[in-house]
Amino acid sequence: MDNIEQVREFFANDRFATENGAVIDEIGDNYAKVSMELTARHRNAMGALMGGATFTLADFAFAVACNHKEVSAVSLSTNITFLSPLRGKKLIAEAHCVKDGRSTCYYKVSVYDDIGTMVADVTINGFKVRKA
Repeated sequence: MDNIEQVREFFANDRFATENGAVIDEIGDNYAKVSMELTARHRNAMGALMGGATFTLADFAFAVACNHKEVSAVSLSTNITFLSPLRGKKLIAEAHCVKDGRSTCYYKVSVYDDIGTMVADVTINGFKVRKA
């Protein structure tokens, strides 16, 4: 799928991410940019951004980046480092492929807010599912 509307339609089935506000903004070769307008449901008890919202958006960016042309990879392991508290009103995640191997892939996902604050750095090792 190279058409962003087709990609959005396919990933609408990723209901946890999309029902929590994740939107696909851009796609490219082994690349995706997704975003999420933040509301009260994305906050923790202290009023800060919930870590799970950040993780969900990063995972969604990875899924779109490595699967929008051909559904083939799942997350094998993920490491997230929270860098700064959110300052803006929107969260953005950009996934870039670092290595695309025969059976695994490795992605770096940068998560930042709409005013440029780097919120988290995420690395994801994916496993390529073989089709029968």
